[in-house]
Amino acid sequence: MEQRDNVTEFVLVGLTQSLQGQKILSVVFLLIYIMTLVGNLLTVLTVVLSPALDAPAYFFLGFLSFLDAVYSTTFIPNMIKNFLCEKKTISFRACMTQLFMEHLFGGAEILLLVVMAYDRYMAICKPLHYVTIMNRRVCVLLMLLAWAGGFLHAVLHPLFVYNLPFCGPNVIDHFMCDMYPLLKLACTDTYIIALTVLANDGAICVVLFMLLLTSYGVILHSLKHLSQGGRRKALSTCGSHITVVVLFFVPCVFLYVRPPSALPIDKYLAVFYTIITPMLNPLIYTLRNGEMQNAMKKLWTRKRK
Repeated sequence: MEQRDNVTEFVLVGLTQSLQGQKILSVVFLLIYIMTLVGNLLTVLTVVLSPALDAPAYFFLGFLSFLDAVYSTTFIPNMIKNFLCEKKTISFRACMTQLFMEHLFGGAEILLLVVMAYDRYMAICKPLHYVTIMNRRVCVLLMLLAWAGGFLHAVLHPLFVYNLPFCGPNVIDHFMCDMYPLLKLACTDTYIIALTVLANDGAICVVLFMLLLTSYGVILHSLKHLSQGGRRKALSTCGSHITVVVLFFVPCVFLYVRPPSALPIDKYLAVFYTIITPMLNPLIYTLRNGEMQNAMKKLWTRKRK
């Protein structure tokens, strides 16, 4: 296309250029992908099929697991293909699609984590009003708002990049298409666009991260009013949420809350929130949740009979 000065594809360097390392990583990431899909889809099915898990918290957990499954699918299959193929290219259109999908699912997941924090706040701090406020209609509305917010956040990224001139080089030092590596390759001054990315992604990361930490601080402070059993259950649930929030947000904050630039370490940090966190989420929520474990046992033992 004319506006890109004939650059129609990019080369993704990936995590390593060692052939032996690529073979090892292809096996590692294939195992991670299988674990991610199995763990998250098992969680989704358990939430959907178990009558005991009809609380809003499990509705949102099922949605989170679905997001993690599709989020990891945006990156890992392409990563494995590039590890095994000599030609590690991605077309411009596929790059724009991946950029959009990354921020769509990532943005929706960030907003969902805020919704889940709100759900825990209502359950622990306003228990008498919880059932009335967090009804099914409100839960569906909050889920749709997370999708809408993710879409609005995501659509800006390809719009910023699509009409930039790319005249070469076309090598991206990353395993995926992301804003700063792409802006680095553009044959024009992209400083203003980079500041816009910083304002968009960076502000979202910082504001929501601080909001989440504050909300969990309020929740933990209110636990002193609960019984010992209720306190233990609430601590277990909130501990899972806080662990996921930290795993997801800390790398994002480092990547986007700084002067706009593409650093070699960025791609390794991106592995945490794009690949490792979606794999760990089912383990974090299931291992710390007795109701989820019991529901899984009942459901899958019943299916085998």
